Amino acid sequence: MLEADRASAGLGIELADEGDGFAEVRMTVTGKMVNGHGTAHGGYVFLLADTAFACACNSHGPVTVAAGADITFVAPAWEGDELRAVARERVRHGRSGLYDVTVLRGEQVIAEFRGRSRTATPVKGTEATA
Repeated sequence: MLEADRASAGLGIELADEGDGFAEVRMTVTGKMVNGHGTAHGGYVFLLADTAFACACNSHGPVTVAAGADITFVAPAWEGDELRAVARERVRHGRSGLYDVTVLRGEQVIAEFRGRSRTATPVKGTEATA
């Protein structure tokens, strides 16, 4: 799935580690990602966390999408910072899942993200692919 994600690739997001219900991605904050306060725009931090979430919730095979997500920003990130987002599955039940993602600079927490997933049902006449 990440190989086809042009938005993440365009920002230089790389998959560092993965497993069932788990993913870690990395991104370096560039000058184009900095807001008027001189810090990383929250949208880019959210996108990094969302990418880790997507990798983790799709690790089981069926096509899975976000049903919702929220983020709490804890500390700023700056141009040149390498951020990593670590996603962990909390629970899956039926077609629904809950995932927590921590965004870090080194060992410092930058943001906490919670994503809610839903496994997609195939459209009549098609099949979901793993």
